[in-house]
Amino acid sequence: MNVPTQEEIKAHPGNGKPSFHIAFCVDNNYFRAMGGTIASIVANNPDQHFTFHVLAFEVSEDHQRRLKQLEAMYRVKTELHLLDLNDFTQFSHFLGHSHYSLSIFTRLVIPTVLAEVTDRVLYLDADILCFNRLDALVDMDISQDIAVVVPDAPVTLQRRVAALELAHKEYFNGGVIFINIPKWLAEDITPKTLDALLNSKTDMRFNDQDALNIVLNGHARYVSPKWNYLYDLIHDLNVNKFALKPVGRAIFVHFAGAVKPWAAWSRHEACTLFRRYLDISPWADMALDQEPRNTKELRMHSRFMYRQGRPLESLKWYLRYLGKRAAK
Repeated sequence: MNVPTQEEIKAHPGNGKPSFHIAFCVDNNYFRAMGGTIASIVANNPDQHFTFHVLAFEVSEDHQRRLKQLEAMYRVKTELHLLDLNDFTQFSHFLGHSHYSLSIFTRLVIPTVLAEVTDRVLYLDADILCFNRLDALVDMDISQDIAVVVPDAPVTLQRRVAALELAHKEYFNGGVIFINIPKWLAEDITPKTLDALLNSKTDMRFNDQDALNIVLNGHARYVSPKWNYLYDLIHDLNVNKFALKPVGRAIFVHFAGAVKPWAAWSRHEACTLFRRYLDISPWADMALDQEPRNTKELRMHSRFMYRQGRPLESLKWYLRYLGKRAAK
């Protein structure tokens, strides 16, 4: 896939449409990933103006500077929203009675934070790359919808519908959610989701994603999987495939598995594509992950080496995995 240069992107005239709002919820460790996502969106939609909202609890000065640099590079606006959940009264009861990490709540406050800014916003996970134009989404009428979502992978959908005992046999992946802010707020979706997290008697394996599916079951609009095309790199690496499989007409390709496209140690073609997009972002000087960084990645890499017929390297990485696990 060819990635245009910064100059080629800036040379495009605007399309005259209002700015399209996109929100991310990240911490300092995910700004590099988000940089690749944003660059891929801008590169494939050079004539569209975007406003990128970033919600976070804490952001380094370096990442704040890089985020602002996007405005000088492209036809975009950026807004950093530093969160203190104590400012949100609807969380007061929840914060005192929950074992969940605060980070899972960030996505739930997007409508409250942006209520005075825009009527609609697209939430994206930061392990997504944009492959095509967003015109159909930019022009989509969601005035009658609370949220527009995409079905999860068939196996996950089937299992979660059963586990959560959902009346409507549908279940969405939370990595892409197009939100109608006034309707979301009017229907009290955030408080209802918090209540589901606290009071559901089922195993909430996917935390707020499960809770949102409980609350929005039968009340969300489903669109084509091309808007959240789930791509698990582990499936390729387990069979020694390093080229990206064809993704058809996918718009957003979501690398939702445990191996991400910035894991250069995987040697997968997705890493080359991610690198090209990162190179036209303010995070261009940041390296990809040359080695596995945690026990899960170490163990997977050991398995991949073994399946590639490299037993000694497999053993080396497995011993490193054992050492890191023992040090915990």
